[in-house]
Amino acid sequence: MNSMIKISSLVVAFSMAISIGNGQSVQSTKKRNVTAKDILGNKNYLAICYEGYREKSRDLQPTISELQEDLKILSAMGIKIVRTYNVQLAHASNLLKAIYELKKADPKFEMYVMLGAWIDCKNAWTDQAPDHDIESEQNAGEIGRAVALANQYPDIVKILAVGNEAMVRWAASYYVQPSVILKWVNHVQSLKAEGKLPKELWITCSDDFASWGGGDPSYHTEDLEKIIKAVDYISMHTYPYHNTHYNPNFWRVPAEESKLSEVEKADAAMARARDFAKAQYDSVASYVKSLGVSKPIHIGETGWASISDGFYGREGSRATDEYKQGKYYQLMREWTNDSGISCFFFEAFDEQWKDAVNPNGSENHFGLFKLNGEAKYPLWKLVDQGVFKNLTRGGNPITKTYNGDEKKLTDEVLAPPIK
Repeated sequence: MNSMIKISSLVVAFSMAISIGNGQSVQSTKKRNVTAKDILGNKNYLAICYEGYREKSRDLQPTISELQEDLKILSAMGIKIVRTYNVQLAHASNLLKAIYELKKADPKFEMYVMLGAWIDCKNAWTDQAPDHDIESEQNAGEIGRAVALANQYPDIVKILAVGNEAMVRWAASYYVQPSVILKWVNHVQSLKAEGKLPKELWITCSDDFASWGGGDPSYHTEDLEKIIKAVDYISMHTYPYHNTHYNPNFWRVPAEESKLSEVEKADAAMARARDFAKAQYDSVASYVKSLGVSKPIHIGETGWASISDGFYGREGSRATDEYKQGKYYQLMREWTNDSGISCFFFEAFDEQWKDAVNPNGSENHFGLFKLNGEAKYPLWKLVDQGVFKNLTRGGNPITKTYNGDEKKLTDEVLAPPIK
């Protein structure tokens, strides 16, 4: 966050795929193709979660030009791989087309995708009770679409993720049993083995730390062990932010810090939040090691909201403001970059569809940029360095929130409650 990202010294290929009518592709082989193995854990390939929705409904899909506008902004800040969530809607396929066109116009433009396939249980998101023991009929089609896109854009899609928080039980609207995830992971791995998917495409599922065995022992099942052995790497989620409400012991101010200023208390709390995330990462690593498995573990999702009128706001855990978001982003980037861990920070831009009836709901405000393109506190130094010069979002130049007034920003910081 606090410095310009150096261009990788790694000699990489910018192999251009030319889409042809039947969805296949013709690929240049002039230089070696960059793979997931090259990207993951490489601090020169910063990662982020991205969906470019700007309106209050996903029925209004972002245009190719809007996606390209966003991609140029992300590229300027050193992002080289973005994570998507589903291929049910047009967003992911349009994003791939947007990247393809940018690369065609400028072969030096470098952006890759962790493509998500959404997995549901039967009756998910309906007025009927979810049946968590039976999978949704749509899952097969979702996997099929993801496979087709991975084959159409092999120079861009480097990771395929089967499901998003699809096994964790607090995802009560749609979670499935691990056997479902295992079925589809094995399916796409078999397609790789048969030459029906690029052999260097990495397969994972992206789920909560608990779903990967780092929490409640009830998740320690034979099917989970098989998933861990079947994936190419583990993509785990960690959210100290949400735990400031649900598991707040780490968050509250201890007595020995009670005389610190509000900002100093916040600084200390954010260091504890970073350590909370590290502890969840270590708990997954410990479980995987206990199975005799040695496999990369990366952070598929973590983030911090800048606005909340609910559990995390003034009347709740007081976790939410741009200053704390900036500290978390800085601390997480420093830790993961130094440790060879990829961190898909959630998320690039605010999205107002997530809690459309409540503009101040925290889910709308995890972005590092506001909807109008203003860069929040985590990115102020990049604005000062001019990395966003001549770039716009919706016609708006990339400027700093609070008009760059750090005193005004810190005056609004609330320390966590006293323990």
